[in-house]
Amino acid sequence: MTSDGYHESAPEKLKRVKSEIDAAAKAAGRKADSVELIAVSKTFDADAVRPVIVAGQRVFGENRVQEAERKWPQLRAEFSDVKLHLIGPLQSNKAKDAVALFDAIHTLDRAKIAEAIASEMTKQGRNLQLFVQVNTGEEPQKAGVLPREAKAFVDLCRNELKLCIFGLMCIPPVEEEPAVHFAFLAKLARELNLEGLSMGMSSDFETAIAFGATHVRVGSAIFGDR
Repeated sequence: MTSDGYHESAPEKLKRVKSEIDAAAKAAGRKADSVELIAVSKTFDADAVRPVIVAGQRVFGENRVQEAERKWPQLRAEFSDVKLHLIGPLQSNKAKDAVALFDAIHTLDRAKIAEAIASEMTKQGRNLQLFVQVNTGEEPQKAGVLPREAKAFVDLCRNELKLCIFGLMCIPPVEEEPAVHFAFLAKLARELNLEGLSMGMSSDFETAIAFGATHVRVGSAIFGDR
């Protein structure tokens, strides 16, 4: 709801978020098109997502393979140019389905998953954009490789599994200043010669852009609270 009590629609919120992304990129001395907006549509059904697609958004993020399988075949039949990014944890037994459905995976974090993805991309003849998730806060309950293990894992993916890793992803601890984690992830990406930085959500995407985010994952600021 805006200050005058008016409820914005999802397409109106999308327009505002895009404007804020453009402004943040400009403030950082970057081009607006250097930042990819991933509209996080998890928990919202096809009827809620469709107006956002009609409004021009073409890249969406989902947390769960099963939910995406229920929702997106129908939407993709209507909008064939939509791209799907998996931004939630992936189990190896879902690798086949994930490779078939998604265009990018942001959550590679262990050898078993990387091996399954590599095998399925070969079998299916698909080439997904891949990110390694880094647990920058070293939180025991959170997925992601530990920072000190990131280089070895990226080397494994590149050298042994022949995966083309595009970038790194992180989700900062909620109680900590996100800028510290974004700066760390950007530094790590430079050290590993990776150009992609998937970081920043509804509450902090402008900060993430200032630190070089190439992909921001924005859900509630577009679709509303879950």
